[in-house]
Amino acid sequence: MDQAIDNGVVDNGTLRADLMARIAALDVRAPYLSAAQIAPQLDAIRLLAHRGGFDPAVTVAHFLGKALGQGDVAVHGWLALLADAVGSEAQDLAACDAYAAACSERLAA
Repeated sequence: MDQAIDNGVVDNGTLRADLMARIAALDVRAPYLSAAQIAPQLDAIRLLAHRGGFDPAVTVAHFLGKALGQGDVAVHGWLALLADAVGSEAQDLAACDAYAAACSERLAA
């Protein structure tokens, strides 16, 4: 994170790489963690995404947090969606809406 955000200046390339690494690391550990242990790591990812303007990732992270709060959840699929949101070229409101719709479908299933 220190490399990605220096004195308030954000390097989106470095931040995107950092976010992807954090998501991948969480994905590896997630099967061995409880929802309560995943939540702080997800919050850190959400904060970094917010600071970097990765709004679709913030949207997905919010929905994943809600899913964790509802009980048993297939975290791997959610983290794949989160990584997709971070990697997306589209970082606008329409992209947020599209990811929100995908998340809503996941929650309803």
